[in-house]
Amino acid sequence: MNYGKFKFDTAQRAKESRRKASSASIKEMKYRPKIGVGDFDTKTRQVSKFLGEGHKVKITIMFRGRELSHQELGLKILNRVADQVSDLAKVEAAPKVDGRNMIMVLAPDRRAQQAAAKAKSEHDREEAEAAAESDQAANEDTPQQSTTEPIQQQPAATPVAAGNGATPTGGNGAAAPAVETTTQET
Repeated sequence: MNYGKFKFDTAQRAKESRRKASSASIKEMKYRPKIGVGDFDTKTRQVSKFLGEGHKVKITIMFRGRELSHQELGLKILNRVADQVSDLAKVEAAPKVDGRNMIMVLAPDRRAQQAAAKAKSEHDREEAEAAAESDQAANEDTPQQSTTEPIQQQPAATPVAAGNGATPTGGNGAAAPAVETTTQET
């Protein structure tokens, strides 16, 4: 084997190992102790998205002023986030206080994601079966109309024209009032 081929093979193996390496980075989501319900749901949805993509997520609760004396509120928020994403992640680093911040790290859990996906697919399958059974029962209960009889349609109602020759709708879509005009004969 010549030296050039050896160098080429080692370069190819190094390139292949870099390609197989996962590029999971750490994403950060910041919360506040007085966060609203809508903001909480939006941020937690983003955390779920990051975990689904395979990234670790660092969740930070930022305290200011007197909020620092009520760290139980931050802990409650972190526990709510962990509960909502428990089907996607596991807690890698438990909540801890770091200066004015409380930090927790979540890591994607492949086993939990697979179990959640399996449960979801079973649930969807059961719903589809139930819907099919209800459709079948509804079709059996309703009498079928004979296709040999022609379907008769009601004649369309003709609009009453205003006496001035204008169309019933004045062009803007609003119905014009029907005005009866009488002429006097002398």
